[in-house]
Amino acid sequence: MARVASLFLPSWPTDRLRRKAGEAASPAETPLVLIGHDGRRQVVRAADASSIAAGARVGMSAAKARILVQGLVVRDHDAAADAQGLDRLALWALRRYAPIVAADSPDGLVIDSTGADHLLGGEEAMLAGLIDRLSSSGVRARAAIADSWGAAHALARYAGRPALIAPLGHGGSVLTGLPLAALRLPADMVAALHVLGFERIGDLLAQPRAPLTLRFGPQLGRRIDQALGILSEPIEPIRPDELIEVKRNFAEPIGAAETIARHIGELVVQLCAGLEAEGLGAKRLDLICHRVDDRVQAVRVGVAMPVRDVKRLTRLLTDKIDTIEPGFGIETLSLAATLAEPLAEKQTLTAMVDDGAPDVSDLVDTLVNRVGERSLYRAAPVATETPERSVRRIPPMAPDTGATWQGRWPRPSRLLPSPEPIETMAALPDHPPVAFTWRGVRRRVRRADGPERIRGEWWRSDAELTAVRDYFRVEDDAGERYWIFRSGDGEDPNSGSQRWFLHGVFG
Repeated sequence: MARVASLFLPSWPTDRLRRKAGEAASPAETPLVLIGHDGRRQVVRAADASSIAAGARVGMSAAKARILVQGLVVRDHDAAADAQGLDRLALWALRRYAPIVAADSPDGLVIDSTGADHLLGGEEAMLAGLIDRLSSSGVRARAAIADSWGAAHALARYAGRPALIAPLGHGGSVLTGLPLAALRLPADMVAALHVLGFERIGDLLAQPRAPLTLRFGPQLGRRIDQALGILSEPIEPIRPDELIEVKRNFAEPIGAAETIARHIGELVVQLCAGLEAEGLGAKRLDLICHRVDDRVQAVRVGVAMPVRDVKRLTRLLTDKIDTIEPGFGIETLSLAATLAEPLAEKQTLTAMVDDGAPDVSDLVDTLVNRVGERSLYRAAPVATETPERSVRRIPPMAPDTGATWQGRWPRPSRLLPSPEPIETMAALPDHPPVAFTWRGVRRRVRRADGPERIRGEWWRSDAELTAVRDYFRVEDDAGERYWIFRSGDGEDPNSGSQRWFLHGVFG
């Protein structure tokens, strides 16, 4: 079943204006409205959150808005620039989130995330990352994922939650409490329905369809069926001019996995030829299958480094064939390199040349496309003495910077996610414990080495100005070695709680 995400940008025109390079529109907290002409009148076309809170509304006369809102900043509304900005945002989302993205004018995007969200850690992680990225750029957003474009559009705009994920196969249950405007109906139709006593979508779903169609025409029923997923609503994905894409139309629809795999291989050959002509290598491929029932199936695969190896790309795509539901048949296949980077020609190695470093990128690509890019990483050192901050995750094929862990004291091969409290018997302040209990097992200490004193990083917070940890390496009667520490110097209560913790296990 398809899953569609709708991104709602409630203050897109004003947010875009504030982000515009070189535009000193106003500070974020200053009320801002954009005005346009309605005949001879100047009216508010868009308003930010500050101006709305002060009483301004879209459609209000500009003169009234100036009277109501103190310190109001007024700018001309440029609808064409807003649409262009929304298209640029759609292209950004296309390259990072899903193969099928389109502008949902005038205030959002629609994203078919089927077959791509697993690469980003799932639907919840994808939505959170999308909203966080936009928020860090000064763009407020809400988002929802549902089984249809209509349902996702309604939930993003009227459910009142920053991020909402409707359960798979939800039907009309998630829509019943939403207002009629959530169905994307004309304002005059919504007003006429209100006169008849209809307030919520659930009120319409409980009524026979024929009388409603007779009075309001087919549009009302079509919007209801689109929201329920009964009637398909194709998304026409945005495509940049420089996109390298190949297509194949079929006189007779195809559906067998073997047939789809054969045509994928042929498309990959054509795509790699186009990439070679431009001196590029693909980092992300999108396969879009247009079915005869006007529905679309999409597959996205990514690679760690730019490649145009026909066999590798074909294998990655054909591994995903089981996720394609051909339905009554596929009439068009398109394959695009939505993310490509320069790729120089490489000398082929001979038996007389020792490469020295094995190429594991093929294995990395296979694993990433199965478990998602967030699930595969390698550890890199961080220049800090605090153990839990000394490691960060980086992509598995990220270049080696040559950074290493500094210090003469050994570190455990296994560091616990967070220090675990232990019960100890110790002679304070400078001696290690003679015994400790961890996870219900008492261990007697035979040998110990320490203390290694680690101080807090004072620039992070005031609490770390005087924070101290004294670490010891200890060995018990069974020969097992542990890394334990006392929080504090054993005397000054401001240096720590003076409690003991186990932080790691040596191999």
